[in-house]
Amino acid sequence: QVQLVESGGGLVQAGDSLRLSCAASLRPFSTFDMAWFRQAPGKEREFVAAISPRGAVTYYGDSVKGRFTISRDNAKNTVYLQMNNLKAEDTAVYYCAAENYGTLPLTAHGYDYWGQGAQVTVSS
Repeated sequence: QVQLVESGGGLVQAGDSLRLSCAASLRPFSTFDMAWFRQAPGKEREFVAAISPRGAVTYYGDSVKGRFTISRDNAKNTVYLQMNNLKAEDTAVYYCAAENYGTLPLTAHGYDYWGQGAQVTVSS
């Protein structure tokens, strides 16, 4: 059974940093594209960042460019999202996603596997 488990969410103040982790039971993890999406109340799920299987290629949503960094440790089957200079508008549930078609999609429809989500709340 495939599992993606996010951790590291919480309540922070504007300007703070937070790092999310996603531990995956995917095998082999190093063949999967990984991504982070987020969804705020009343809004559609939004693309945040994606990373290719070996980490050579990354993409970011316009709203997080320059502030967020996606990375992965294939030895630990884990993908990370380092979030710096957080803003109130970053408040959302953050989801980890995976797919192994090799297309590195930037939309939620392109991903087959999803975590349960981690709440990030940024107070202003």
